[in-house]
Amino acid sequence: MRRVPLSLRNLPSLRRLRKLPRCVVGGMAALVVALPWPMARAADWPGKPLRLVVGPGPDIVARILGQKFTEAWGQQVIVDQRPGAGGAIAVESTAGAAPDGHTFMLSTGSVMISVRLFVKSTFDVIRDLAPGGLVATVPFVFVVHPTVPAKSVGELIRLARSRPGQLNYGSAGPGTAGHLCGEMLSRIAGINIVHVPYRSLAIAATDVLGGQIEMAFLVAQAAMPHVRAGKLRALAVSSSRRVRFAPELPTVDEAGVKGFEFVSWNGLHFPKGTPQTVIEKINAEMTKAIAEPATRDRLIALGLEPAASAPAAFGTFAEGYLAKWSKVIHDARIPVLR
Repeated sequence: MRRVPLSLRNLPSLRRLRKLPRCVVGGMAALVVALPWPMARAADWPGKPLRLVVGPGPDIVARILGQKFTEAWGQQVIVDQRPGAGGAIAVESTAGAAPDGHTFMLSTGSVMISVRLFVKSTFDVIRDLAPGGLVATVPFVFVVHPTVPAKSVGELIRLARSRPGQLNYGSAGPGTAGHLCGEMLSRIAGINIVHVPYRSLAIAATDVLGGQIEMAFLVAQAAMPHVRAGKLRALAVSSSRRVRFAPELPTVDEAGVKGFEFVSWNGLHFPKGTPQTVIEKINAEMTKAIAEPATRDRLIALGLEPAASAPAAFGTFAEGYLAKWSKVIHDARIPVLR
């Protein structure tokens, strides 16, 4: 078959455009040229391995999702852990990446608060990243080194009152969950315990295990294996309800510190400008993965509560979370970076 060159002369429907004013034709042409690029990028996606950035904290959730994404699309998912500066390094690495859908971040509530209020960064989670969906909520386990002479939250509070300024608690940095939990415990219980910020939660956990600091609020996957091995003592959980991974543990509120409650979360964020079609595609695969019983059970065993949501709903949730804890930090007069 002879190919006919594409031109206004051999397309009657387009030939009529010659009768229109040049400004109209030019505007229509610009629109036609502009529209296909995001569509083309989304249609070709994924065209190379994906990079899933992780800030402070364990990377197991990223690896679980990464495996599911690889199975779905046949592209390797590289888990890129960037734990420093309370999450600022991870946020900057994500926000500065090409918005083509090949780089995204496993974000947390702690990172959002820390980067907004406590560490120096030119980027902001709300302003410079696009929401991709909530993955799970995350309670924390209040642990002490076995040499600490306290087997309950009440005993720990009495010990702290008898030794003001002498007990230390670690966190992954200013504004992270471990820091806010410690500050909240200090304020509500009326005790003086000293915050020791680390570069990552893993380093903080190592120092609690080694006895260099007395206590910390850790995510379950960092705490429970050591608790079950007798290397750490768990006193309570930070959530308002007991948790399925350790139902024997009381909540901090239940243990006598009324009004104490802290739950963080894991979610997905993308560089601003990432095609929404790509974000929706990743969200759909994430939601599908979390709905699988085996994946749900694995997340629960790690101490998380699966809670998938759509991108827009997650964006609203994250903004509300930041507003809530910003007010708590302000009311508690916790020093922030200005």
